[in-house]
Amino acid sequence: MAEATTTATTEAPATGGFPPFDQTTFPSQLFWLAVTFAFLFVVMWRVAGPRIHGVIANRRNTINGDIQAAQKARADAESAGAAYQTALAGARARAQALAEENRQTLNAEIAKAKARAEAEAAKTMAAADARIAATREAARGAVAKAAEDAAVAIVARLTGDAVSGDEAANAVKGG
Repeated sequence: MAEATTTATTEAPATGGFPPFDQTTFPSQLFWLAVTFAFLFVVMWRVAGPRIHGVIANRRNTINGDIQAAQKARADAESAGAAYQTALAGARARAQALAEENRQTLNAEIAKAKARAEAEAAKTMAAADARIAATREAARGAVAKAAEDAAVAIVARLTGDAVSGDEAANAVKGG
């Protein structure tokens, strides 16, 4: 019997390697490559490109708007700071003026009180001087009277004669 060789496999016979590298299919591969590239290019150009451009433009506008808002806020803050500094300087000037006015008022009141105290002290000193003068005169009178009494007593003791008060007063006063 003759042996017949049959293959009972379902595999396709090997035709030359990896199919994309098969040179007989290059023209159809290039055609479909061109069709796919053209389709994707049109989709990207007409659909995805405008959407991406719109998102980028929207984001750029948002960023520019935020930058402008920040610049405006900074300008507002600077003007508010300048107004605050101006108000603060005005308040300090008013406070210093009030302090100076109060200082002058207090100095005037102190000067008046000092003048009143000095006038009262002068009156008290005058009254004290008057009392001292009166006391001095009273003391002189008492010393003169004591001297007269002493002269009468001395004359009586030494001589044994009685001297009158008038004679003793004349002797004490003038000699």
